[in-house]
Amino acid sequence: MTAYINQEAAAKLDEVFPLAELALKAYGPEFQGELSLLTHSENSTYLVNAFSGQRFVMRVHRAHYHSRTAIESELAWLDALADEGMEVPKAIAGRDGAKVQTIGDGHAEKREVVLFHWINGYQPDQSQQESLIQGFRRLGEITAGLHIHARQWQRPHWFERRLWSHDTMVGAHAAWGNWQKAPYLDKPGAAIIGKALDKVRMELNEYGNAADLFGLIHADLRLTNLLVEEEITRIIDFDDCGFSWFMHDLAAAVSFIEHSPCLNEWVGSWVNGYSTVLQLSAADHAVIPALITQRRVQLLAWTGTHQGAPQADGLGNIWVVQTIELCEKYLANTLLDCKSIS
Repeated sequence: MTAYINQEAAAKLDEVFPLAELALKAYGPEFQGELSLLTHSENSTYLVNAFSGQRFVMRVHRAHYHSRTAIESELAWLDALADEGMEVPKAIAGRDGAKVQTIGDGHAEKREVVLFHWINGYQPDQSQQESLIQGFRRLGEITAGLHIHARQWQRPHWFERRLWSHDTMVGAHAAWGNWQKAPYLDKPGAAIIGKALDKVRMELNEYGNAADLFGLIHADLRLTNLLVEEEITRIIDFDDCGFSWFMHDLAAAVSFIEHSPCLNEWVGSWVNGYSTVLQLSAADHAVIPALITQRRVQLLAWTGTHQGAPQADGLGNIWVVQTIELCEKYLANTLLDCKSIS
């Protein structure tokens, strides 16, 4: 998610920063330096300006979201991807040899902390449509590479990551909250969304979860999670990686902009890029509108659990209106021109 800081979060940062300072002591002398906040979203991320002149990134995990084993599993996948030559974050082991440090100071709640090597690059230009088209095409290519790796990689027996199913995304007890409790949502609107989700569930049940359809994915691979440096494109923010439909990565790619009139072009560019690496079936193409609708409602649930955060509040009532309109288009089979993206 995009960074935000609200009053409640700012108060929590007073608790998190001392933990970050304490965590830095768990690493060798070459990593010591000054900490400054980069972003605060679900996690708190700090820049470490080391006295040696190098830079590092420290991620202080949110409480009660991932277990230590789940975080270690994320890092195991990153290591495996790096071994295959992919440009991804590389974690640094502490003095004790562990890449995940559990830090507590006796006052604030203990948190898991990971220190990463700094990654150079900038986010793809999103100011013009042509740049977006090119960006989504590159995003599709990269995502296909990740999916190939995920299907072939022999995961450690202890590997543990979240399951992103229909229920865990948009069910009554979904990981990001209940969409029915979203602000500005009235009963008629909720009825339309509910009807759309019934159709989504039916389509996903028909699509299935065979090994070539469902597996380990990034789950939040948007243009904002790419860093470009000349000819090199690096992938960041694997914090929500888990098990879901591979095509959910396409739905996640258009997060927050699913209602745009340019959606068909962006999806088509992503599909074109993906297809240069890995072919999609007719069933894969057909399920895209259902997955985009499901993701949008998952984000609607997120706004309900993040009231008071500028990003969530800034969406306003129009976000709900656009979400309902998107669901209506999906119910009418007009969300995408699937023939033009096949």
